[in-house]
Amino acid sequence: MNEQKPKLKLAIYWAAACGGCCVSVLDVHEKLFDVVAAADLVFWPIALDFKYKDVEEMPDGHIDVTLFNGAIRNSENEYMAKLLRKKTKILVAYGSCSHLGGIPGLANFFTGEEIFKRVYEESESTINPEKIRPQHKYEVPEGTLEIPVFFNDVRPLNKVVDVDYYLPGCPPQTERLLEVFLAIVTGAELPPKGSVVGAGTKAQCDECTRKKTENKLIRKFYRPWEINDDGESCFMEQGVLCMGPATRSGCGYRCIKGNAPCRGCYGPTADVTDPGTKMMSAIASIIDTKEPDELEKIISDVVDPAGTFYRFSLPSAIIRRKLL
Repeated sequence: MNEQKPKLKLAIYWAAACGGCCVSVLDVHEKLFDVVAAADLVFWPIALDFKYKDVEEMPDGHIDVTLFNGAIRNSENEYMAKLLRKKTKILVAYGSCSHLGGIPGLANFFTGEEIFKRVYEESESTINPEKIRPQHKYEVPEGTLEIPVFFNDVRPLNKVVDVDYYLPGCPPQTERLLEVFLAIVTGAELPPKGSVVGAGTKAQCDECTRKKTENKLIRKFYRPWEINDDGESCFMEQGVLCMGPATRSGCGYRCIKGNAPCRGCYGPTADVTDPGTKMMSAIASIIDTKEPDELEKIISDVVDPAGTFYRFSLPSAIIRRKLL
C-alpha cells in the first residue's frame, strides 16, 4: 500500500496592495481543487479566520510556501514579513507590489508628512480645522488603542527580508501561478534562489506580434484615447507610450492583445538596471528631430513621465524616492 504524500502547508498574506493578487489565486477556478488536494491553507486572513497568534505559535519553518503580496508600507506589514519569513521554507514575493513596490510605491514621490498633510488637512473633501491626525497609540477609558506606524518609504519585500522567488504581475497570470505551484508540489527542480519565476527573460517587444517598421521615427506622442489605434502597428510607432521595451515578457502580452499598451507590471528584464532609464533611451531613439526647441515640445507631450516609467517599480529603482 502506497503511503499518501503529505500535503504542503500554504500561506497567503496581503500587505500594502489592492487585493487583486488574492483574487488571482481564486481565478484558478476548477484547478483550485488541485491546489486543495496538494496543500492545506494554514494562513490566509482574508479568506479564513486566522489570527496572527496562530502564525506566531507555529514552529520555525512550519509553512512550506508563502505567497506574500503587497509592499511594505507600515509597521504591521514589516512585522508580518519578518514573521512569515521565519516560519516559511519558501517565501515568494507574489505580484508587482511585493516584487518591486508596485502602485503603492508611487507614494515615494512624496514624503510621509506631505501625504498626511494632503489627506488629513488639504483634500477637497476634508473638514478638519483642528488638524487631527491618526496617532500610533491613543489612550481611551477602555485601554490603549494602537494602529500601525506609517513609514516614510514604501519598500518591496526584499528590502525587509530575504526572498526565495519572485512571481511578477499586477496581478500574476493564473497560469504562471499554477506552473510554479505545481513545480513545488511535484518536487521538480526549482530555479536558483532569487529567480523571477513564471516569467520570460526577454522584453515584451521580443514576443509582441504587432507590426514594427525598422528605424521608424515619430514627431509627436499621444495618450491612447487621442488616436484611433489600428490594432496592428507597434504602439510606440503610433506615438503611444508602451512599456514593452523595458518590461519582462511572460504575461502573454494580454494588455497589448486587448489594444492597450504595456504598463510595465512584470518589471524589467534581468539586464535592465532601471526601467525608467531604459524607457528614456527607447524614446530618445525614435524621436525625429535634433532641434532643441522641437525636441522639448515633443517631450512635453509625455504626461507624467516619472509616474509612467516607474508605475510599478519606483521603490526598486536607482532613485527610489523623492530626495529629502
